[in-house]
Amino acid sequence: MTPEQLAIVMMVLIILMVICGIPLAFAMMALAIAFGLTYRGMGVFPMFTSRIFGGVMQNEAIIAVPLFVFMGLILERSGAADKVYESLHELLGPVRGGLAIATIVVSTVFAACTAVIAASVTTMALVALPSMLKRGYSKALSTGVICAGGSLGILIPPSVMLVIYGPMANLSVARLFAAALFPGLLLATLYLIYVLLACGFSPQMGPALSHADRTKVNSRLLMKTVVYLLPILFLVVAVLGAILGGISTATEASALGTLAAMVVAAGYRKLSWKTIKESAYETLKVTSMVLFVIVGAAMFTAVFLALHGDTIVTSLITGIALNKWFILSIMMFIIFVLGMFIDWIGILYIIIPIFLPIATTIGFDPLWFALLICVNLQMSFLTPPFAYAIFFVLSVAPKEVTTRDVYKGVIPFISLQLVGLTLCIAFPEIILWLPKVTLGS
Repeated sequence: MTPEQLAIVMMVLIILMVICGIPLAFAMMALAIAFGLTYRGMGVFPMFTSRIFGGVMQNEAIIAVPLFVFMGLILERSGAADKVYESLHELLGPVRGGLAIATIVVSTVFAACTAVIAASVTTMALVALPSMLKRGYSKALSTGVICAGGSLGILIPPSVMLVIYGPMANLSVARLFAAALFPGLLLATLYLIYVLLACGFSPQMGPALSHADRTKVNSRLLMKTVVYLLPILFLVVAVLGAILGGISTATEASALGTLAAMVVAAGYRKLSWKTIKESAYETLKVTSMVLFVIVGAAMFTAVFLALHGDTIVTSLITGIALNKWFILSIMMFIIFVLGMFIDWIGILYIIIPIFLPIATTIGFDPLWFALLICVNLQMSFLTPPFAYAIFFVLSVAPKEVTTRDVYKGVIPFISLQLVGLTLCIAFPEIILWLPKVTLGS
């Protein structure tokens, strides 16, 4: 077989192995070693060493991954999300779909404090889902808002996805953080509009609280809500303010955020040796998983590029496309399909070396293109069979919630994510305006 044919076989096999349940990291490592030995012999191992230690492990931005994860886990255990949800629950109770709106708002705020999807989705499922189901909310709507809202943490900074993307594409993580803020808020706004319209036309989807269950809205309730929001806003300002203000790098800000999260936990009297130990242990597991995938993807990409797989994909896409927008559509569609089967980290390491040169060659801004990929990958958390958010919700949901309920619930939000992606393509300033204003052109 020619090198190009081997590259095609590699791509087919990686998808088949993941579908069969083989962990992505080990599937990529096994294929890289097998095809690398076939093509290069023992010389493939120095190539792996150079790729992993000469590139991936020397990026200081990777240090931010465990720190942001630890920050999010400490915040999860502080109970801050519970307090904010309780107050918004009382404040928005008289509104149709009020609890779903509160869930999206808390998820959005929580996303700006944690880069861990497992933590944000699971926390909101435990806090909000029983409350919505108890008050007669549609199971589909309840699970849909939790899956979609909880997944915002991978886009809204500080995002582990952006931390990993930056060094791979030679882009500033600070600029990526600035560029991701408005797309993340755009998606949250689209979710809110959908809930208001859906519950407005179909009140049975999200009924307002009965008069007996309502809390009188007054200055005291508003003040309580503000007080519960302040610690989280303090954490957001500490991290994003330091980065966008040019005070610190993303890596330094991750350490600052970790300290701020511990201060917040201490303020809620939840900071203990047990909390720190459990958070550190969970951080070790999450970071190890991320690094295994990064190493496996680095090995896989090294062999795939050596087999000229990037040339095949580039020739295929540019050969059938009529113009640059059609090329962009093809790339976005490929990423969407890959998101159904492959972990987002693996997708980044596979597609960036291939798609980024194509995008820059046809005249697209690398920063803008990066955020299109990240917005697109939001859908990967909701699209079966490889849908993290759905798995996390089902793992803690009451027995009456079925897989079909969750699938039905995420469909409207996948459509909204597609709308958000389209708006970011049609109006590039949604992505590019804030980096220009805060960090310069």
